Amino acid sequence: MRRHAAFNRASKLAVPVLLLLAAAIPWLTSNPYYLDIVVKVFIWTIVVNGMNIIAGYTGQLSLAHAGFFGIGAYTFGLLMTKAAMPFLPSLVIAVLVTGLVGSVAGMISLRLKGHYFAIFSLCVGVVLLLVIEKWESLTEGVRGLLGIPIPKIGSFEFASMTSQYYLMLFFLVLTMFVNHRIIHSLVGRTFIAIRHSEELAEALGINVMRNKIIAFVHSTVLAGLAGALYAGYIRFLGPDIASVEHSFDMLLYLLVGGIGTLWGPLVGTALVMILMQWLQSWQEYRMIIFGPVLVLLVLFLPYGIIGTLTRLMHKRRLGQPLTQKQAVERSVLHDQSLAGGGE
Repeated sequence: MRRHAAFNRASKLAVPVLLLLAAAIPWLTSNPYYLDIVVKVFIWTIVVNGMNIIAGYTGQLSLAHAGFFGIGAYTFGLLMTKAAMPFLPSLVIAVLVTGLVGSVAGMISLRLKGHYFAIFSLCVGVVLLLVIEKWESLTEGVRGLLGIPIPKIGSFEFASMTSQYYLMLFFLVLTMFVNHRIIHSLVGRTFIAIRHSEELAEALGINVMRNKIIAFVHSTVLAGLAGALYAGYIRFLGPDIASVEHSFDMLLYLLVGGIGTLWGPLVGTALVMILMQWLQSWQEYRMIIFGPVLVLLVLFLPYGIIGTLTRLMHKRRLGQPLTQKQAVERSVLHDQSLAGGGE
């Protein structure tokens, strides 16, 4: 009991310590290259958090998220360049448009289950990519969308790397806070019930289709938010940002970090992106090195980094291994304690 209480106290201190560390990074290094990597980690973590809600907590593997990322990015970019709208209205509209497209796609695709849904969502992603690429009169096609203005709120411009860093950090913290509240609410536990068994959830009176659509729309909203932030940061867009390859990258980040855990998206995205950047100096051998590392992670950490750590800590405290179902439930409780929501 004393060890468990000490663990809970340490968990509650983890979030403010991590926030202070994240806030201090621009003061610890002035190298724009390092800040650029961290900013991109923040952006991709937001969209991976969305994928985690639909795939990790609801059990529906969506491979269309790169397409929704592109929808958010292009909506934001077009509003900023061709409609000359301010930053915040453009951001809000981009998120709403992505959510609307996601709701339509979800109502159609979520009638399917399992790998059929995954394949259909992959097709949705390809369709969204083709729309962005071929609608040249609107999106400029393969020429790309140039000259996206610098994000600006009032008279303050996010022109420096440091200001961009804190802007992305704010939206990342907001995303993880909202996800934490959802996961540990009745809605989140409904998602988990659907993941374990849709038939049992229906027998308990849960409207499975409605809740799956809610999870899907929320995940696409986060994809649109990340896409809009990406467009405001890079200030140039090409159709390749909606490529299906990016959906598989997101899935890789999620699996490495720990699917169905609150902190998995951040850990997985940071680890893989930093590793890939570190291997840039070995360009010819990068994938030869990265491939075996990924295989070893999957073999020895099948639940992802956070999921595996959760199992090890539980085994150490209770002296017994977990079943897979217990591991998932424990990861949810562990996320709650890490986010300061434990008892």
